[in-house]
Amino acid sequence: MKEKYTPLFEPFTFRSGITLKNRIVMAPLTNYSSNDDGTVSDAELRYYSRRATGVGMVITACIYVTENGKGFPGEFSGTSDEMIPSMRRLASTIKEKGAQAVLQIFHAGRMAPPELVPGGEIVSASEVADDNAPIPRALTDEEVQEIIRAYGETTRRAIEAGFDGVEIHGANFYLVQQFFSGHTNRRTDRWGGSLEKRLAFPLAVVDEVKRVVAKHADRPFLVGYRFSPEEPYEKGITMDDTFVLVDALADKELDYLHVSLQDFWSKPRRGGDSTRTRIEQIRERIGDRTAVIGVGSLYTADDVLAARQTGVPLIALGRGIIIEPEWVEKVMDGKEDEIATTVGPNDQEKLEIPDPLWERIMTVEGWFPVKKETPVK
Repeated sequence: MKEKYTPLFEPFTFRSGITLKNRIVMAPLTNYSSNDDGTVSDAELRYYSRRATGVGMVITACIYVTENGKGFPGEFSGTSDEMIPSMRRLASTIKEKGAQAVLQIFHAGRMAPPELVPGGEIVSASEVADDNAPIPRALTDEEVQEIIRAYGETTRRAIEAGFDGVEIHGANFYLVQQFFSGHTNRRTDRWGGSLEKRLAFPLAVVDEVKRVVAKHADRPFLVGYRFSPEEPYEKGITMDDTFVLVDALADKELDYLHVSLQDFWSKPRRGGDSTRTRIEQIRERIGDRTAVIGVGSLYTADDVLAARQTGVPLIALGRGIIIEPEWVEKVMDGKEDEIATTVGPNDQEKLEIPDPLWERIMTVEGWFPVKKETPVK
């Protein structure tokens, strides 16, 4: 390995005591490939096994915590104890390859496709629809509390299944973010209104997850939180709102905050300092209160090194680790010039990518950097 890449391979220990062997994390990315009954498929296990060998930690695709929280076809379920054996298979597959296994826990809210949830009824903080989607029903106070408890129950199942931690999915326009956003949360009760009241649901989920960990975990078990720093909507989240969220989360003694960005180097649209990157300002705001994971269109070893040199302690690879499962090994072996940064129509079998994920990679324009090839007949 070239000496300049050594900062990527230093161990890192979280507040909880969990230690990573290096600074590279596999980011959560939906793969649409679970079985119809919500259990993890063999194809998913092969996909994760291939990518867990080099990285320090794998954050799984999101698992839904209630039946009305399912956000994607082929998403795996954490809604009942019957799912623990399935969850255990996934945790074991990741851990036996040497990576720490973290389960991302999630509720889609208004982003749930009606055909995937009971009765076709989608729910959210308020009756504000996504573009060209049905109007969701606003959750009652009792239902809000039930969903908070469901986050805790799925965390308990993750502990019993052998995971090393959970990541609360508070990003990408899903339910936790819907409660924090002034665009989607128009409530006037204790769960909405002022910025501070819009924080109530995210912080209640954090508190419940931490309570369950304290009660049930008999070993170090980490809790992280992923968030999106801005929204494009007029009344949506701004960078200044995010600074308030970050302060509140950092004071909860979480193991890390994971900044969900399409571009690691992006700058704010509204609020903050428009001349500096979002992640630089977030890291500065957090200080040493908790760790930060950065992500966003990083593919080459030099891309990741540059991101690490900003002072962000952990760097996540999403599309990059799917395109190049041996990313870590190639850098360690001094073969960083051989890292693939595009995927071609003939690469599915070589990369062990499940059929549903492969179909989306090949058909959703701009989602992955695709090289032009003639597909094998």
